[in-house]
Amino acid sequence: MNDHTHKHCNDDSDVIDTSRRKFLTSATSVIGGIGMAYAAFPFLASWQPSTRALAGGAPVEADISKLRLGEQVIYEWRGRPVFIVHRTPQMLAELDKLNDRLRDPASYESEQPAYAKNIHRSIKPEYLVITGVCTHLGCTPLLKPEIGSVTSTWPGGYFCPCHGSGYDMAGRVFKDVPAPLNLAVPPYKFVKDKLILIGVDEQKGT
Repeated sequence: MNDHTHKHCNDDSDVIDTSRRKFLTSATSVIGGIGMAYAAFPFLASWQPSTRALAGGAPVEADISKLRLGEQVIYEWRGRPVFIVHRTPQMLAELDKLNDRLRDPASYESEQPAYAKNIHRSIKPEYLVITGVCTHLGCTPLLKPEIGSVTSTWPGGYFCPCHGSGYDMAGRVFKDVPAPLNLAVPPYKFVKDKLILIGVDEQKGT
C-alpha cells in the first residue's frame, strides 16, 4: 500500500465533529452488516455449525437425510470444510477403473481411519466423508463430478483450480499433479442411518 493513502490532513475544513463521526461509523456498520447478512446466507446455509461453535473441536452432527444422489453438503469441523457426497452407482463404478491413474490408489501413504481404508474410502460406499483441504497447499478443491467436465479424460472427482491438482470420487490423488497425498478422511461414525457424527471414531466411539 502506498504511503499517500495514510496521509493525514490538518486543515480545519478536514476536521469532522467527533459525534458526527461516531454516528456515520455506526450507521455504516449497521447498513454494511445488513448487506453482509444477506450476502452470507447462502454460504452459511451450507456450512454448519458456526466456527464459534467449533472452537473447541467438538464433534459435529451432519444430517444427510435430504442429501440426494450426486449431491454434496459441506460441514465444518475444527476449522476445516468436510465434504459429504451421496455417490451415485456410476461414481462408485468408476473407482475400480482408475488405479493406473492414481498416485496412491490403496491409500497406503494417506490419512484415513482404518475403517475407511478401502477403495471407496468410507464406511458406507454410497457416502463419501472427506476433508476438503488440498494436500498441496491447503486450498479448497471443487467438486467436478461430471465426466469430461475438466478435461476430455476427466473421470469425475475434485479439482483444485489454484494449482491444478485433481482427485477422484474417493478423494484419491491423480498422478502428475502437485498434490502429494489423497484427501484426508476425518474420524466419523453413523449414529443413525442418515445422521453422521464427524470427529468421533466409528470403532472406538470416542
